[in-house]
Amino acid sequence: MISQVFILSSKGDHLIYKDYRGEAGKDAVNKFYEMVTALTGDQPPVVMKHKELHFVHIRQGGLYWVATTKADASPFTIIEFLNRLTALVKDYCGCLSEKSLQMNFALIYELLDEVVDFGYIQTTSTDILKNFIQTEAVSSKPFSLFDLSNVGLFGADTQQNKVAPSAAATRPIVSSQGEQVKNVSTAGCYGLFLGASGVLMKADIEGEIRVKCYMPSCSEMRIGLNEEFSIGKSQLSGYGAAVRVDECSFHQAVRLDEFDTYRILKVCPSQGEQTVMQYQLCDDLPTAPPFRLFPSIERDSGGRLLMYLKLRCDLPPKSLSQELSSPDQSAELQPKNKAVHWEIPRFPGGAQLSALFKLEVSGLSSASLQEVGPVSLSFELPKYTCTGLQIRFLRLSPIQPGPSQRWVRYVTHSDSYTIRI
Repeated sequence: MISQVFILSSKGDHLIYKDYRGEAGKDAVNKFYEMVTALTGDQPPVVMKHKELHFVHIRQGGLYWVATTKADASPFTIIEFLNRLTALVKDYCGCLSEKSLQMNFALIYELLDEVVDFGYIQTTSTDILKNFIQTEAVSSKPFSLFDLSNVGLFGADTQQNKVAPSAAATRPIVSSQGEQVKNVSTAGCYGLFLGASGVLMKADIEGEIRVKCYMPSCSEMRIGLNEEFSIGKSQLSGYGAAVRVDECSFHQAVRLDEFDTYRILKVCPSQGEQTVMQYQLCDDLPTAPPFRLFPSIERDSGGRLLMYLKLRCDLPPKSLSQELSSPDQSAELQPKNKAVHWEIPRFPGGAQLSALFKLEVSGLSSASLQEVGPVSLSFELPKYTCTGLQIRFLRLSPIQPGPSQRWVRYVTHSDSYTIRI
């Protein structure tokens, strides 16, 4: 049973607030933010308690998504509800950002009215809710796959107009536009631990294939994977380089009658976003880690701590977007976390960057140098898959009448990418 649902920005601004049962006052919002910011570390506990009120929250899109309850409810149920709520907001608003929520607050309140009734969860199905949601999403930048800015001289075909714009992946599913669009995303998540000498000590890759459908109704979609795709070390097929994963699971709606022979997934996706396949690979990585760090830690004659960090991107330049250029680096000392935050907005493949940090540390000794580290990296790599998994083709059967657009995108991001100094 849910008492309240509210969404806060990273600075504590109240974006959305919905009270279902009147069991707790609005001051609970401020109390939650005081509790979550008073804790040390980057990841506060998901469940917290103040008197008789329980706070359950997640972080998505840089925002706090919070539900409160006074009942003896399962925290896992509420966490799953919050995750599903963020997926609904992303489906209907296009993206999860503070600006998007401010522009679509009426739509989000309409969703909250339909999803929960007097604290009891009714439904989180996009297919069911689309029959009741009347408010249309507001987008800061109108989306069009036929943007004239991508047309070459005298209407000539260019490489740019063969690529869907970046706003395509954040388009709301409900729109007055007439395009019929399908988006398939292959996302990989790196979990990696490197020793001080660069030796790989632990690695874990988790990935998924997500389908986002904008069509009100859809025929069967056929997704072709690498013919050399194998699950486990015993399943090897084809003549090319094998793409292997340790484990693989599929959505219950996916038909696998052609998967073993042709590596084809068949699904009839509903409107919105859904994960059709998840996979995992541990330790035995097909490629080298994308980033290497070469650190040097010492104490100068004035007693200051000197940290010289040289970071190298081992990806080939073609693996990254051509928009990447020389980065504008910045660094910030975070005394509360006892850390230095080094930010690199853009990092081309094959490049190497370095930074020298001079810190005044009281009571610094030779033994204290052993306590420096480790280094944690957070990054996102477009147009790159860490396992080599590729989408061979994306087909609709039978072909939909009218114009339709399909595109595939690849992205890899870090989960826990740690390097010991």
